[in-house]
Amino acid sequence: MMAQTKKAFTLDDLMWGGTNYWNIQPRHLYTAWWGDQLLKLGVEEVTLLSDAKGRPCTEQKLFTAAEVKPLIADTTEGRGLSLLYATFPYADRSVALLQTSKSRFLYDWKKKQIVWSQAKEAGSDNNEFCPASRSEAYTKDWNLYLKTADGQEHQISRDGSRQIPYGTSVHRDEFGIRKGTFFSPSGQLLAFYRMDQSMVTDYPLVDIEHRIAEEVPEKYPMAGETSHKVTVGIFNPKTEQTVWLQAGDPTDRYFTNISWAPDEKTLYMIELPRSQDKAELVAYDVATGVRKDVLYTEENPKYVHPVHGLTFLPWDASKFIYQSERDGYNHLYLFDVSGREIRQLTQGDFVVLDLLGFNEATKSVIIQSTESSHIRNNYYSVSVETGRRTLLDNGEGVHTATLSGTGKFLFDRWSSPTTFRQYAFRPTAGKTGTRVLREDADPWSGYAVPEISGGTLTAADGRTELFYRMVKPVGFDPSKKYPAVVYVYGGPGLRNVEEAWNYWARPWEIYMAQKGFLIFVLDNRGSADRGFEFESCTFRHLGDEEMRDQLCGVEYLKSLPYVDADRLGVHGWSFGGFMTTNLMCTYPDVFKVGVAGGPVTDWKYYEVMYGERYMDTPQENPEGYASTSLLGKAARLKGRLQVIFGYNDPTCVPQHTFSFMRACINAGTQPDLFIYPNQGHNMTGRDMVHLHERITRYFEDYLKGCSKN
Repeated sequence: MMAQTKKAFTLDDLMWGGTNYWNIQPRHLYTAWWGDQLLKLGVEEVTLLSDAKGRPCTEQKLFTAAEVKPLIADTTEGRGLSLLYATFPYADRSVALLQTSKSRFLYDWKKKQIVWSQAKEAGSDNNEFCPASRSEAYTKDWNLYLKTADGQEHQISRDGSRQIPYGTSVHRDEFGIRKGTFFSPSGQLLAFYRMDQSMVTDYPLVDIEHRIAEEVPEKYPMAGETSHKVTVGIFNPKTEQTVWLQAGDPTDRYFTNISWAPDEKTLYMIELPRSQDKAELVAYDVATGVRKDVLYTEENPKYVHPVHGLTFLPWDASKFIYQSERDGYNHLYLFDVSGREIRQLTQGDFVVLDLLGFNEATKSVIIQSTESSHIRNNYYSVSVETGRRTLLDNGEGVHTATLSGTGKFLFDRWSSPTTFRQYAFRPTAGKTGTRVLREDADPWSGYAVPEISGGTLTAADGRTELFYRMVKPVGFDPSKKYPAVVYVYGGPGLRNVEEAWNYWARPWEIYMAQKGFLIFVLDNRGSADRGFEFESCTFRHLGDEEMRDQLCGVEYLKSLPYVDADRLGVHGWSFGGFMTTNLMCTYPDVFKVGVAGGPVTDWKYYEVMYGERYMDTPQENPEGYASTSLLGKAARLKGRLQVIFGYNDPTCVPQHTFSFMRACINAGTQPDLFIYPNQGHNMTGRDMVHLHERITRYFEDYLKGCSKN
């Protein structure tokens, strides 16, 4: 009997925009916490998985969508009801917060009644709902509104415009900022951002979906140029009044990580000058907006990068946890509200990635960190009194968890290089109670999957350990020589190699392995989650140390008998597009083919907050900007380079690519160019499939068959 041949992948199987991707994936286990009780969510029903003591239930049904739909006045609206995203905001009440496209409502499953409802505001953006007060903040036409639980709409601003938006994210989504409204703990007050960007230059983008293309300009403050000004207000719907924080002149300053005191009398904010070399934790009086005190100041000659607000102890409102990299790694520090530092709660050569919450009974904080390994994410309980850390999971792989209402339990989703996905229920105190809820089988078991491995090598500094991932061609034969493609990102804020399933290999890497390529991915110095020294060694010269480390990876590849050193390619997107173009031009005899997506080509064209953090301004660091610009390297391009970008990219604006193309034309070099109209920095939908087919074809056309000559 002949062995069964395993199936070959298509991009429709592998890519999120593919038509078959979700058909071969195991269905996610959707869950929610109702206090300390874990619930399983489905489209049509909600069931109980565990009780408040952590004891398993035999999927006891709580309620179904069929019970709720007849209670919705608009039956057309009711047909769209799904329970997958139900939440349970009140631990002591049998009510679920449900939503349709037109409304949100509270359904009491014991009474089988809708006990409260609120219409959603049509045409609104930046929506944030507060369960505590049942109020919703939203924006319309750049102005900010608040709708209270009784349905009354309060218009907070009236002068909003594209020049002065209210209630939106500011500072280009840097410093951990993702939104522009911040409810107080009770939801009775709303802090918000106002951003005056009238002085910021418009970058011209174009929408071609109209008969005559229309301008859709983007306010884009480039490095060294004029930036926007931000102010913070606090709105009280009972008085219809806004109190403005008296923070002083907002010119060339960043206001970040807004946090409320539990008693709602104080608002905290971390403030930085444009130089980003100092961070001040400042307290403001909520009633008057008066600046009360600077509680803590941190300085660094390179940069300070706060991305977390304050977290108050639930059992002691006079104390809070502050997160800082001041000792070289992001750690937790305990302060009181006077600004007195009580103690450092965590310390060591690892990064605290997330503060999930607290186990109030044991007075411990639950964190996610890299203590077990630089490429692992694990959960620990940390005693606030002693700092003692206790591992809560199995100590391997990459874990993502949610915490129950009082912090007694974790719902943990994790994977490892050989475990596709497993869901576990874990206590945060004691040694018993952990159980596996479900283990998903490898969705690729019927396909021809390549060998994927991880390893380490030494950085160009001769001492730092770097992690890599290698994907070998399907049907690998060690006696053959294969073309190899280095996939690179390399910049701050991201790591490419994790101890997750298949070492976090990207679907495109699997597709390329099927086409006979070896893929190599190395996290160089300058990338994320390895501490301040590891990231900041690239300060003022982005690309230099990163390329040196990538060349160490290339030398390792060349040492392997099955890698063809004459057929090396490189590919990356965004910072990786910068790295790809830089490597192609700096080492033209090493890399024969490259595909650079959405690249930065000159840091003076990048935005203020990110660019100046890592490069200072062009006025302060002219040598660094000149040496890292790819425009002056265009003449050195020898191999085949394809540059791809979204024509409406608001992140790495098209000027990067156009300027590099002009420089290549002037120098007589010949890159290729491909554009995705009406796409942004990353492709979406079916364009993602098209993009990865294009990238693959480029390497097949120009790398697979190339030789020394």
